[in-house]
Amino acid sequence: MSTAVGDAAPHQRTFKVWRGDKTGGKMVDYTAEITPGMVVLDAIHQIQATQASDLACRWNCKAGKCGSCSAEINGKPRLMCLTRMEALPEGDVTVQPMKAFPNIRDLVTDVSWNYTVNKKITKFTPANPGTRFVAEDGTFRMQQRDVERTQEMRKCIECFLCQDTCHVIRDHEKHEVFSGPRFFARAASLEMHPVDVADREPFLKNEGGIGFCNITKCCTEVCPEHITITDNAIIPLKERIADRYYDPVTMLWRWVTGADKKDG
Repeated sequence: MSTAVGDAAPHQRTFKVWRGDKTGGKMVDYTAEITPGMVVLDAIHQIQATQASDLACRWNCKAGKCGSCSAEINGKPRLMCLTRMEALPEGDVTVQPMKAFPNIRDLVTDVSWNYTVNKKITKFTPANPGTRFVAEDGTFRMQQRDVERTQEMRKCIECFLCQDTCHVIRDHEKHEVFSGPRFFARAASLEMHPVDVADREPFLKNEGGIGFCNITKCCTEVCPEHITITDNAIIPLKERIADRYYDPVTMLWRWVTGADKKDG
C-alpha cells in the first residue's frame, strides 16, 4: 500500500507566511517539522511557539466548525485546520490572509463588512396563524423536502471563504453593491422557506447586486460545509429575479396591478 510523502516520517517544510498590517508587509520564511496527521494550523502554531511568538492568527475550535482560521494556502482560500499537509504538493507552502478583506495584522483580516451586509437582509417573517402553512396555534406545517432545501443553507459556518474567492468582491471590489455568495445563501434559506412571507427580491436585485454574479461556481468549490451555493441558492434566486423583472408577461401583470410600485 502506497503512503503519501506528507504522511511518512517527520521532515522539514518551508512556510512562506505573510507578515504585516494594513500599511503593508512581506512574505517571511519559516521552517516547521511535519509529522503524520498534521494540518496547516498545527504548523502555524509550531512556528508561533518556536520562531515567531508575535505571529497573529485567528482560530478557535480546530474542528472546521467555527470558521475562524480562514486563509489562503498556496493561493486557494481554505480553513487551516482542515488542510492536511499530506494533501499539499511538495515544496514551499504559502500562507496568506484573505485578500478580499482589509488586513488587521499578519493572517488576521477585518471581516466586519459581512455583518453589516447581514443586517440589511430582512429577517425571517412567518405567515399569520390560520394560513396555508401555519396552523391556528402557530404550528408550522411543512413537508420534509422544504425542510431539507432550507436546512442546507443553514449549515454555513461563516468562514467567508466563498466571499474571499468571489471575483466580484476579490478582484472588482464591489463591496458597496454586492452582497456575495454567503448572503445569497442566507437570503435563499429565507426566500425558499414556505412559511416566510417577506419580499427580499427588490433588495437582491438592487442593493444586493445578484446580477453581478456570473455563475463561476468558485464559491461552491471552497465551501468547507459542501453547500451547493451556486446551484441551490444563487441560480434559483437569479431565476426569480429574471421572472419578476424581465419576463414581459410578468412585467405587464405587475404594471396592471400596480405591484411594481411597491418595489420603490
